[in-house]
Amino acid sequence: MSKTHTSADAPLPSTDKSFFGQPRMLLNLFSVELWERFSFYGMQGILAYYMYYTATQGGLGIKDTVALGIVGAYGGGVYLSTILGAWVADRLMGSERVLFYSAMMIMAGHISLALLPGAAGLAAGLIMIAVGSGGLKANATSLVGSLYGEKDDRRDAGFSIFYMGINIGGLIGPLLTGLLQTTLGFHYGFGAAAVGMAIGLTQYGLTRKNLPEEAHLVANPLPRSRYPMMIVIAAAAIVLMVLAVLIGVVTAANLKWVVVGVVVLATVAYFIVILSSRMVDAVERSRVYSFIPLFIASAAFWSLFQQQFTVVALYADKRLDRNLFSWEMPASWATSINPVFIIIFAGVFAALWTKLGSRQWTTPIKFAAALVIMGLAYLSFIPVAGIASVPLLALVWILLLFTFAELLLSPVGLSLATKLAPRAFHTQMVALFFLSVALGTALSGVFAGYYREDNETPYFAVIGIAAIVLGVVLALASKPIKRLMAGVH
Repeated sequence: MSKTHTSADAPLPSTDKSFFGQPRMLLNLFSVELWERFSFYGMQGILAYYMYYTATQGGLGIKDTVALGIVGAYGGGVYLSTILGAWVADRLMGSERVLFYSAMMIMAGHISLALLPGAAGLAAGLIMIAVGSGGLKANATSLVGSLYGEKDDRRDAGFSIFYMGINIGGLIGPLLTGLLQTTLGFHYGFGAAAVGMAIGLTQYGLTRKNLPEEAHLVANPLPRSRYPMMIVIAAAAIVLMVLAVLIGVVTAANLKWVVVGVVVLATVAYFIVILSSRMVDAVERSRVYSFIPLFIASAAFWSLFQQQFTVVALYADKRLDRNLFSWEMPASWATSINPVFIIIFAGVFAALWTKLGSRQWTTPIKFAAALVIMGLAYLSFIPVAGIASVPLLALVWILLLFTFAELLLSPVGLSLATKLAPRAFHTQMVALFFLSVALGTALSGVFAGYYREDNETPYFAVIGIAAIVLGVVLALASKPIKRLMAGVH
């Protein structure tokens, strides 16, 4: 049974160093997230192609710009649902139980994609995967953060190792699903994703009893007297969503804009709730204020990075020379290039942050550097814009820059959310970071609507220059942001 959180339950800094100098529990969470990401990225690697390929190619025949918008909206929905998963964990069930039930929902979603044909299978599968992935991501990250004390310099290194597990799954998933898609069909690829999630769920079910007591705590339990009101609100929200689709307010074409709008409203509401809470003291409130410019920078970064599944996916399919020794590589395999580099360099970055300790770059500077590097990556598309069939090495170089930028921001951002989080909003602060990912991911679908194969240079130039300018502005503002962080590095 979940337990109410009190100040006496606050976890002490861990001295366990049995997993590469990190707490042993990191290994369990590393493995669970690996298999979840195997299924998630394996499915997402072939999702856009499934939607815009013709029926004779095994797809649904949706217009490519609409399909890419749906991919962006779906990705935004995944990260938007982290606020639901975080709320349920903090108010009702605790992180450990939410993670378990979320994994079950993800597996059911992949099974739907594999077995149900047409738009019905697509809608059912994506909704279940989006909600389940949101619940799993927020709570797995929160549990990793609970392994470290506030001043533990191993925290960023631990998140980098955790992030490497994510990318092992992200590497293998698209390779297998892409191969199955090109040889047997899309539904076999989706089936492989379901099997991967089943492995992860089984592994977690066998090890969940070994998680520490704080994994079961409910940080801010909802009074039972408020249960009926929350049930009514949930039911009303579901009815409104169904009606919006039935009467045409929400369509496949405008879904990306709907998600952007919902994420913006949710973000504003979340900041207001946390900053106005009586359970947040002055130091915690200052730290939340410091997160606002970093939230904006994170959203900008993800709007560029997540184009791997929109613009870059289309680019790999239409513009890339994928011939390897007289064999054509599946287009979805381009999705695995970034995880390869993450696996190679995540340990390097983790070792660097560990060695530098308190002398490492501050978080605002890391975020600023990530934006500048992403800008350079997009500018790197320009020299090959006029080439009919772009060499694979050109995309490899661009995705290497993506990787360096990602390692400067993504694991650091996850770590930052747990460091800046008020005690009463620990998991929900992680969800707030994921809202920045949700906003950026949805915007990646919006931006994809402006990309044209025959006029690439203006698109890549505008995005690249804008990212560099934003990175420079953030670097100039790093000192006042650091003061608001109130001692957090």
